[in-house]
Amino acid sequence: MDRQDTVSIWAPASRMWPAVSAGLCATLVGIGLARFAYTPLLPAVVGAHWFGASAAAYIGAANLAGYLAGALVAHPMLKFSSAASLIRMMMLLASAAFIACAFPVSFAWFFTWRLASGFAGGVLMVLAAPTVLSHVAPSRRGLAGGIIFTGVGVGIAASGTLVPLLLDRGLKQAWMGLGVLALVLTVVAWRGWPTAPPPTLPIRTRAPRRALPLWILYIEYGLNAVGLVPHMLFLVDFVARGLGQGVQAGAHYWVLFGAGAIVGPLLTGQLADRIGPRSALLIAYALQAFAVGLPALYLGTVSLAFSSLVMGAFTPGIVILVLGRVHELVPHDHGSQKVAWSVATTSFAVMQALAAFGLSFVFQNSGGSYRLLFLIAVCALALAFMIESGVGTFTSARRAESRDGPTRG
Repeated sequence: MDRQDTVSIWAPASRMWPAVSAGLCATLVGIGLARFAYTPLLPAVVGAHWFGASAAAYIGAANLAGYLAGALVAHPMLKFSSAASLIRMMMLLASAAFIACAFPVSFAWFFTWRLASGFAGGVLMVLAAPTVLSHVAPSRRGLAGGIIFTGVGVGIAASGTLVPLLLDRGLKQAWMGLGVLALVLTVVAWRGWPTAPPPTLPIRTRAPRRALPLWILYIEYGLNAVGLVPHMLFLVDFVARGLGQGVQAGAHYWVLFGAGAIVGPLLTGQLADRIGPRSALLIAYALQAFAVGLPALYLGTVSLAFSSLVMGAFTPGIVILVLGRVHELVPHDHGSQKVAWSVATTSFAVMQALAAFGLSFVFQNSGGSYRLLFLIAVCALALAFMIESGVGTFTSARRAESRDGPTRG
């Protein structure tokens, strides 16, 4: 089958773009809003005396715990329902969680609904993009994936703009407004999900085993999660208190972080389409290791702004590259692709949660050393780069040898 024949079996643009738009709505609701909108809401929750500071922090952690649970069970849930139906249910659940949180009935009530919103986000992260991309031609997957995960960046940007406007009307109204927005996006995406089975490609009878490269990818993706945590959790606090520049200045860098998150998926998707997911991953690890280390040195506002933009870009952007690498390593089996992506998402979720608690512990027991947090992130990302450039190159060479061996002589 030549390239033209291969491309012709995929969904035409008239059916592809509604599905891609639905995917964007899913990441915007499940990750962009359900996770990141709580950051600017947290001070208001405490200020309104809904919950104390420590209780509010535990409520924030509930979302990460739910995300991990959702990532773990997303694929098994496909035994009982189609991907499109599950995605719709999870978007409705995330919308309902916002509305439920407008009523602070009790700590258990609030905790449960934040847990539910995280669960919905985990399932959506595992299912939404693969469901769409399995119907997209390989040559367009980078662009399509970039558009889908732009929803994460839009959510981050909205957390710094939309939420303060909603809070002007009241905390309860802010939660309700986010719920209505999530519900509208759910309705917009409702009919966009592919319902037909993905195209079937001929399976190569001599396809090499790829378990080791996949496990390498899972490890690297987990390490990348560690590298992202300092900016995700401590950037604003570092600027406001660590540098003594105040909360307003910290908010400016958070906006830059969000701006990077909007364009990041598109740029990394285009990069993957041009040079391949593996080469793009190597560039991503190296660039992040450099950018995340800049706050530890603090060479001025320009370097910190650059760091915020780059790390914001890769917060959703790295997802595109890893998902593309999964499709590259398992090119002909859509079921195995979904399983591999589920494992990768779980690896990221586990390491993100461990890093969040671990770096908080380090921060508390190091006298509030922000520099140490960023240096730990540098080490994690540098290790990911070394693993991929070393072991990854070795396994790629072995696969090439296995593939070309029978034809020699």
